[in-house]
Amino acid sequence: MYLVLSFILMLSSLIHQTDVESKTIIFYGDSITAGYGVGIEFAFPRLIESQLDKDGFDVEIVNAGLSGETSAGGLTRIDWILNRPFDVFVLELGANDGLRGLPVNETSKNLQAIIDKVKAKYPNTQIVLAGMMVPPNMGQEYASEFESLYPQLAEKNKALLIPFLLQDVAGIAELNQPDGIHPNTQGHKIIADNLYPYFKRLF
Repeated sequence: MYLVLSFILMLSSLIHQTDVESKTIIFYGDSITAGYGVGIEFAFPRLIESQLDKDGFDVEIVNAGLSGETSAGGLTRIDWILNRPFDVFVLELGANDGLRGLPVNETSKNLQAIIDKVKAKYPNTQIVLAGMMVPPNMGQEYASEFESLYPQLAEKNKALLIPFLLQDVAGIAELNQPDGIHPNTQGHKIIADNLYPYFKRLF
């Protein structure tokens, strides 16, 4: 009887521990996050979730990517995302702003406003900021200013910075779809492998 009671108490403790350690990660981004051209099941957020599962982390990943999304568009829909609680918020927006040559200061203001809303609703949430770059044809001055906005925002908000989301993928034809912009399935695997250490570190 004592052994049975001990087992029940131990099982109850493990269940409680699992509940406490369970985490939800929101990936809030554009077509890259959404898995444009490959499908959400083969996009890097889902691949990261699979790796975390294999390593024994109790994590639910919510893909809130939307193709064509700009920083302004992300700001308009963030309140809907805030309806559910989460522990980690991954912000991957701005690339479409850059491709359109929108003012960098406006992109920065929009991203900061999104972060402010997340912090106001869930102050203990860990913010992860995915840095992006623009092609050289946008001009060196604009490209440099655009690239620097991400580390500036990360420092200001004490966010975990991923310097460049498309590291080892951007500009490599065999890792991208015919448009030369969106990663193919192999490209998404490389992104997931590059990003995984950041998320493993969080837990």
